[in-house]
Amino acid sequence: MPYVQSRYNVGRHSTFRIEGHLANDQRPTANDLLADERQLTTNDGLAPADDRRLTTDDRSDELFMQEALRDAQRALEMGEVPVGAVVVCDGNILAHGWNRNLTGNDPTAHAEIVALREAGAIVGNHRLGDCELFATIEPCAMCAGALVHARIKRLVYGADDPKAGAVHSVMQVLNHPQLNHRMELKGGVLAGRCAEVLQSFFRAKRESR
Repeated sequence: MPYVQSRYNVGRHSTFRIEGHLANDQRPTANDLLADERQLTTNDGLAPADDRRLTTDDRSDELFMQEALRDAQRALEMGEVPVGAVVVCDGNILAHGWNRNLTGNDPTAHAEIVALREAGAIVGNHRLGDCELFATIEPCAMCAGALVHARIKRLVYGADDPKAGAVHSVMQVLNHPQLNHRMELKGGVLAGRCAEVLQSFFRAKRESR
């Protein structure tokens, strides 16, 4: 089952590269992604969202998660652990991120951090209070802390991380009573696809040894 947290309470419910910065009118909106959805094929490993009944918000969440999955694919092509993230503001994709730990020799270059850095540079502010972040996996403690510092208003993620997840799997960093910021949380969006990308990566690693 997906994971959903209201703004204050916990409950159970769980690419391509952008070269430079796009102008606001060039960044895809949820409506753009919905229009393109019928053209998606399995050529890039991503099938279109199915036709089960979804609310408009659910469908938008899935479409933005598909974009994060494309970023995870870019990480995979670079030999990185395939995790992707996008920052969305007012229904527009503001920034993309994918893991760059190995290629950048940077232990902090998780997809979420990369996306937050780009978004902050675009808006000229480290506070992103009007933005949402979509990540293909439950954020770790480092990334969860960065989301708090950025004042992200909503986090949507795909697969749970039973080893390092800091939303609910291992820790509940974002729900810590000492923190002065709360965000809406939703997990389990396209969880199967998000998990399969990671499982396939680590399976291939094991088999190549």
